[in-house]
Amino acid sequence: MKYGSLPIGLGMAALGLAALVNSPARAEVTDNESIPFTQVLFVPCAADGAGEEVLVSGDLHILTSVTMDQSGGGHLRAHVQPQGISGVGLTTGDKYQATGGDHLETNFQFGREFTEVSNFRLIGQGPGNNFLVHQTIHFTINANGTLTTDVNHVSAECK
Repeated sequence: MKYGSLPIGLGMAALGLAALVNSPARAEVTDNESIPFTQVLFVPCAADGAGEEVLVSGDLHILTSVTMDQSGGGHLRAHVQPQGISGVGLTTGDKYQATGGDHLETNFQFGREFTEVSNFRLIGQGPGNNFLVHQTIHFTINANGTLTTDVNHVSAECK
């Protein structure tokens, strides 16, 4: 499961970094968008532990900006937040609400690495069916400004 479009949003920011390699100092690329999000998620702790699929939908707000400095380095800021993402259990009919958010700020120079960690929660009706998705994203950009590593590790647990 991906945290909505998060890897896409930050992947676009990383590609924006590569495009800025030959740009003038202090050039800024900003992307502010709301992306429709619909996905079926399996919540293993739902339905008294039997688990069920939950259809969730709403918007995912992604704001990214990249600013380059005169030395070839830069600053990346990203904010991702579910907006009105809710769902319904396909077996029980239980209602769910998505919460969470993610904020990343990093300074970099090409040829360096950075890592981001985020949490996404699906809160269900009643006890024992809240679901937490924990995600670690790691990017490596080589000295030529090419994205060479894009790791997306996701774990999930019931809370």
